[in-house]
Amino acid sequence: MSARGPRWLRCLLTWAGEHRRAATETIDRLARAPLGTLMTVAAIAIALALPATLLAITDNLEALADDWRRGAALSLFLAPELDETTAEALAAALRLRIDIDRVDVISRAQGLAELREHSGLGSAVEQLPDNPLPVVLGVYPAADLTPGDDVDALLASLAVLPGVDFAQADAQWIRRLNAILSLLREGVLLLGAMLALGVVLVVGNTIRLETENRRDEIQVMDLVGATGAFIRRPFLYAGAWYGLLGGLLAWALVDAAMWLLQAPAGRVAALYDAELQLTALDLRQSLSLLGVGTLLGVVGSRIAVGRHLARLRPV
Repeated sequence: MSARGPRWLRCLLTWAGEHRRAATETIDRLARAPLGTLMTVAAIAIALALPATLLAITDNLEALADDWRRGAALSLFLAPELDETTAEALAAALRLRIDIDRVDVISRAQGLAELREHSGLGSAVEQLPDNPLPVVLGVYPAADLTPGDDVDALLASLAVLPGVDFAQADAQWIRRLNAILSLLREGVLLLGAMLALGVVLVVGNTIRLETENRRDEIQVMDLVGATGAFIRRPFLYAGAWYGLLGGLLAWALVDAAMWLLQAPAGRVAALYDAELQLTALDLRQSLSLLGVGTLLGVVGSRIAVGRHLARLRPV
């Protein structure tokens, strides 16, 4: 390209070349001190990996809770005088609705058998002169219904059907689980904020030590007329590299944690007749982790280099 090109283009190329040179020189400097670099990167990675792992676990539990809630039945207790034949007719009519996926009829005999098996009152149940239980319809909402308002609206519409004594949702415990998961998510975000501050302090302290070690070099650059931006640039890139490398290591730690937790999580889910396949961070979350790590590194570096350069020279 001609040296007589547009001025703005020459300025842009010069600016890009300076940043490229600062980035490569900084990574070379970090590579020449592998032990110190590794210790700083590991500290950043641990601080980033802990909330990221907890957030990934929370996401997996919320997905499982949503599956459980979508699969939870709405129980319609029919009037005591209605028999199984009438219940089957009502179930057939409900199966035609687009907001209902499946309807199961639980007869009086089936209900009594379940009561005898799961209540722990088998001997007392045997003493009953007749079966006092009504016929129950287990209604499973369609998969596209949103857990919450849509399911509650369906429950309200079913409760007023002729022959329905009362209706209830078998999902109260899932609502409690969702509340616990919401609390856990807020706690993870609070923990992440505190650990983010720790990352800023780690990077800031590392950059502070580096500015002290390069005091003479900075003073020489100041004497020959280097601008404050030129002096700060390699330190900012050092912080960015620390944050980016820490984010990459944190991503690997999160992935390893999900792999290690898969077997025990599967055993716990099996106790509830469910399957749980833990998933690590998706692409958006992975890029966010790397971006946050890099940003925290730059912020910590900027604070440290600004404070300490102010004592060495007027910036």
